[in-house]
Amino acid sequence: MKLVLFGASGPVGLLLTRLALDDGHDVTAVTRRPESFPFEAPRLTVAGCDLFDGDAVRGVIAGHDAVLSTFGVPYTLKPVSVYSVGMGHILDGMRAAGIRRLIAVTSGGTKPGIDLGEGIFWSLVLKSFIGRTLYADMRRMEQMLFESDVDWIIARPAQLIDTPTVTDYRCAEGYLVDGLTTTSRLDLAHFMLAQLDDETWVGRGVAVATTP
Repeated sequence: MKLVLFGASGPVGLLLTRLALDDGHDVTAVTRRPESFPFEAPRLTVAGCDLFDGDAVRGVIAGHDAVLSTFGVPYTLKPVSVYSVGMGHILDGMRAAGIRRLIAVTSGGTKPGIDLGEGIFWSLVLKSFIGRTLYADMRRMEQMLFESDVDWIIARPAQLIDTPTVTDYRCAEGYLVDGLTTTSRLDLAHFMLAQLDDETWVGRGVAVATTP
């Protein structure tokens, strides 16, 4: 497949790029700073694009078979709009190009309300205070996907960690999986790549959790 990946220079994006290339896909890695992308490879194209530029987003999407999205921004108390604006431009580009499949990362933090089962620090500090503007815009992005006409899958990780290999990770519709509160970045990338030709989770938000 010809894949276009937004957020390719982030930790999950880099892992996903390598996995996709190893699987034989052609990958267009989209980043705001293409000159800083850390590696080159056959079948890899690195493209510069600002998600706030609708024309640029539509241009980079054209000619691909599926869209992968791992883009994100750091926690901030300032208003955040990149998730909703960026996803709006991605959806416009997909419709213009006739692309159906989209796999996008959001977060378990999009779960409404306070849930102490997620952990006091996560629920009360990160989700409800430091990250409230970020998660509010993620929820707007998710709502756009719920209302869209593409074949979307939302991956919702918990606290991200690193593992040396893919684990026997768990998936479930919705949010936390049996109280599991961490997600390996490599597991998340593996899950996303596996959804390119799998119909199981189409039209659903999916918690991806790494087992201890």
